[in-house]
Amino acid sequence: MRRIVAWRSGPTAPALLCLVLTALLLLGTPPARAGTGTAAVVGPSACALPGTTGWTDEGHGTDRSVFQRSTGTIRVAMVFVDFPDAPATESPASVGARITPGADWMWNASYGKVWPSITPYQRWVRMPQRSTDYGFARGLTHETHEAYLKDAVAAADPYVDFSRHDMVYVVPTRNASAISFSPTYIYEPGTRGVVADGSRMKWAVTFGQDMWRWDQRLVGHETAHTFGLPDLYAFDAGSDAHRFTGGWDVMGLIGGAGPQYFGWHSWKLGWTDDDQVLCRASRGSDTVRLTAVAYHTGTKIAVIRTGPTTAYVVESRRAVNTDAGARSTGALVYKVDSSVPTGEGPVRVMDAHPHTTPAGGRPLDDAPFRAGQSFTDHFAGVRVEVLSSDGSGDTVRVTKR
Repeated sequence: MRRIVAWRSGPTAPALLCLVLTALLLLGTPPARAGTGTAAVVGPSACALPGTTGWTDEGHGTDRSVFQRSTGTIRVAMVFVDFPDAPATESPASVGARITPGADWMWNASYGKVWPSITPYQRWVRMPQRSTDYGFARGLTHETHEAYLKDAVAAADPYVDFSRHDMVYVVPTRNASAISFSPTYIYEPGTRGVVADGSRMKWAVTFGQDMWRWDQRLVGHETAHTFGLPDLYAFDAGSDAHRFTGGWDVMGLIGGAGPQYFGWHSWKLGWTDDDQVLCRASRGSDTVRLTAVAYHTGTKIAVIRTGPTTAYVVESRRAVNTDAGARSTGALVYKVDSSVPTGEGPVRVMDAHPHTTPAGGRPLDDAPFRAGQSFTDHFAGVRVEVLSSDGSGDTVRVTKR
């Protein structure tokens, strides 16, 4: 989601579903392993970075007057729209089936901490303008996007009580080729915005034709923008739009091999607890056992604070659960800078194997460091050593000089 103005979706799913999903998470989780070595000299809060961009960024302390809460049940109205120049010829259910699995994906990726409870309103509602009149293109302005959302909400209002929902998914017919991509809408404070049934619709995802290229993880990407997460791909694509993080987080390459949210993001969003974070904010060394971030137990990340807005983060990645397609495993090291705007590389993965690419993969797919390997940033005084690895995690030593 590009920024398009200067300031600028216990779950309430049926109980049986909750029980089944929880059981699946627990069955897929290895026993928690205790950390080893010395404890960090300060609490995790010393490694939380401030947000400085005034928009989506990697800082903690997300402004909840702008971005919605990232835990609990998010009540989503899914409405289906067609157009005078692009009438629907398919059923709403067939299109909605492309999106609704994204709720399960987010439930698993968040360790059961957030549930987008999607209510599909199974009918096509006609937009007042032709699909080609809505100006969908990269660089879509906030005002133009809001006008599209306003028309969709007004068209669906006779059939939907919007006061019962936290956010809206607007889903177009596949015949509307002009609605080309899927931007996220976030209300601009101080404006009228979009109001229906006495409620302001502050958050929405307006899906487009790219939903047919991506899978359900598109829901995880776009909905997480409403929680305050930035884009990790490069807006200035250059030779590779995914040169910063590759396929290691759904906020970068949606179809990446290892799309589980970074442990840093899970901590920022409240899905990972403070006691699952090791913080090294002063000189010294710590040895810690990291459990793969695709599991919900154990220590998730080791953070080495390097400046007012910067830190290195180490986490373990394994080809399990939401990361089942990962092409490489080991300790992933990345640099976070909360002063860097969305789309300009606020997270950058360090590549342990810069001269190789896995067969059938892409650059950074083999970025994790393996047992016996190490990473050093002499300028920042940071060293990360991978001491040992097993099927569910890595033991690492982090040092700040």
